[in-house]
Amino acid sequence: MKLSQYGYDFSPEMLAKYPADNRDESRLMVINRAKGTIEHRIFKDIIEYFDEKDLFVFNDTKVFPARLYGNKEKTGAEIEIFLLRELNRELRLWDVLVDPARKIRIGNKLYFGDDDLLVAEVIDNTTSRGRTLRFLFDGSYEEFKQTLFALGETPLPKWVREKVEPEDADRYQTIFAEKEGAVAAPTAGMHFSKHLMKRMEIKGVDKTFVTLHVGLGNFRTVDVEDLSKHKMDSEQFFVTEEAAGAVNEAKNAGRKVVAIGTTVMRTIETAVSTNGLIKPMEGWTNKFIFAPYEFTVADAMVTNLHLPYSTQLMMVAAFGGYETVMNAYKIAKEEGYRFGTYGDAMLIL
Repeated sequence: MKLSQYGYDFSPEMLAKYPADNRDESRLMVINRAKGTIEHRIFKDIIEYFDEKDLFVFNDTKVFPARLYGNKEKTGAEIEIFLLRELNRELRLWDVLVDPARKIRIGNKLYFGDDDLLVAEVIDNTTSRGRTLRFLFDGSYEEFKQTLFALGETPLPKWVREKVEPEDADRYQTIFAEKEGAVAAPTAGMHFSKHLMKRMEIKGVDKTFVTLHVGLGNFRTVDVEDLSKHKMDSEQFFVTEEAAGAVNEAKNAGRKVVAIGTTVMRTIETAVSTNGLIKPMEGWTNKFIFAPYEFTVADAMVTNLHLPYSTQLMMVAAFGGYETVMNAYKIAKEEGYRFGTYGDAMLIL
């Protein structure tokens, strides 16, 4: 497969700028690969397609307020910092992106908040846009983290909407978000409401959680036609003994395993062993899934409608079948589905 095969007729008006009023009332396109059918439903209808003891696998990563605005020393020039990951807790070191990057040099001090509440020093240039910052803060780690996150803003992608609004702090997050570390939300999971989770419980549909801290690599442009030459950014993941046990038990019992989102799919396909079962593990994965690819764990997946040429679209097309998925995207556009982070969903059976 080549990059050029993942384009489709796209316009910015197709992107959802705001979430649905209720999480579980987005639209849901249901693709049945065996029957070759497409249905148009509401997301909360999803449990009609599953039985007792089928297993939903969710990503319980939690998005932190990763975007900060500050000023450069002496010139006072405005700068935007995007926190990527904490490198060293004791030394307050963070891997960040800086915009505009060209004006920031090693040794520069950056100031954030009223009365320069937080100061950072640039100590390394890691990439063309990336930097390592050391935050200078007198106080405990807990006080530092509280201050840092109080100054931060919800990292809603700017292609969704330029201005972040108060509701984004809640809606750009799943209701089961628990393990802090993501700079982008696992969007498929955002369609699940407390009411829907309760209905799943009553029906006996099981659930388990893995963790993959979603990074900005999800949005990195693929700039090579030969997909085998594209390198994914590494993302940290955790599969507990409990999660591995739940997945393997469902597989052994012949129950459906449902990956809720591309991040879950990447995690379980990273943790799978040669016998088709998954093992407890943690680490970093840069697994890039595109056709042809043989999936070994999930029987079904839930995903949002992704942008052209994106690695998420490539994975979905590998799972659902290239022709099937690209045709479904054409239908989704004709039917007025909403695309992107806050958009509608697709269930592939």
